[in-house]
Amino acid sequence: MDTQKIKKDFPIFSRRVKGKQIVYFDNAATSQKPKQVIDAIVDYYTNHNANIYRGAHTLSDESGNMYEKARKDIASFINATKNELVFVKNSTEALNLVMNSWGMENIKKGDKIVVSKMEHHANLIPWQVLCKIKKAKLEYMNFNEEGLIPESEYDKIKGAKFVGLVHVSNVLGTVNPVKKFCALAKKEGAISLIDSSQGVPHLPVDVRDIGCDFLAFTGHKMLGPMGIGGLYMKKEIGKNLNPFLYGGGMIESVDFYDSIWAETPKRFEAGTPDVAGVVGLQEAVKYLKKVGLKKIMNHENKLIEHTLQKFEKINKIKLYGPLKNRSGVISFTFDGWNVRDLADKLNKKCIAVRAGTHCAQPLHRHLGIGGTCRASYYMYNSIEEIDKMIQILRGL
Repeated sequence: MDTQKIKKDFPIFSRRVKGKQIVYFDNAATSQKPKQVIDAIVDYYTNHNANIYRGAHTLSDESGNMYEKARKDIASFINATKNELVFVKNSTEALNLVMNSWGMENIKKGDKIVVSKMEHHANLIPWQVLCKIKKAKLEYMNFNEEGLIPESEYDKIKGAKFVGLVHVSNVLGTVNPVKKFCALAKKEGAISLIDSSQGVPHLPVDVRDIGCDFLAFTGHKMLGPMGIGGLYMKKEIGKNLNPFLYGGGMIESVDFYDSIWAETPKRFEAGTPDVAGVVGLQEAVKYLKKVGLKKIMNHENKLIEHTLQKFEKINKIKLYGPLKNRSGVISFTFDGWNVRDLADKLNKKCIAVRAGTHCAQPLHRHLGIGGTCRASYYMYNSIEEIDKMIQILRGL
């Protein structure tokens, strides 16, 4: 992959800090944005801005058409229909929507909810809260020293009412076999949810093939703007759920003492939507399709392989997560260094990484550590950039 050519599409890489180009290894937190996405947002606000659906004028019609066309394109990106895609502000809101709409109505006292110990807080705390309210049971699938969920843990799905699993761990880089877990959940009559925040930006994702009931993703990790994301909701499930938020836009009709909800997905999109964000995300999807998810995945695999080979030669580094079948999320510790001090050392050389627990405190407690330093890659990163980081680490 020609990373220098790709970089030219990203205005932020023309910036220099102390004369140096930024090496951006914080993509698991948020990705950078190509000019095509930025231009699409500017064009929307410059030429089309209006509230959608009910305005009896050209701008409103244009905005509404753009919004629904974007829904169709973004849904198609994960092989969903447009009526199965709910727009949310991020994956966190998507996961909370499922908890409040499906969970509150369907989880009863004594029911079992199963998640893993590698979940982001956004797919852990909502189920903690729900189980406390409903007096349900929350059970965790453990992961082993390789960062994988062993088959011996699969039995925990038996008797479950709900199974929630991260597609790709934002700490370990583990790519979970989500299709297998969804099949196990279905066998038990359980509802399945996949948090694909780190999956959709980096891997070809097909909700039909995975067989999940819900799948969450967020735009800002896949070249899109912050403040917009998506929730895939299987059609037959969505039509029977009550809304998470109430107000304008999510109703069919309202009387003084009763209301009738709109059809899915509108019933879950109360209030004025982020039309510009949706248009920006649509453009991000176009960009990803143009580059190709398989090409992106193969490029990142080369970066991962190179990093692991280099890390193997530095005795002071401890890597967390599997050595094979993993994503470009590289979490590590370095003997004698606090992870935040290490990140600051790299930052002084214009290399952007992240340090801490990455919204996964229970995972780090399970590992017996207080935090990790994390480098996370994307299509515009190169082996040369990795070597710059390695050179600094070797010198410590």
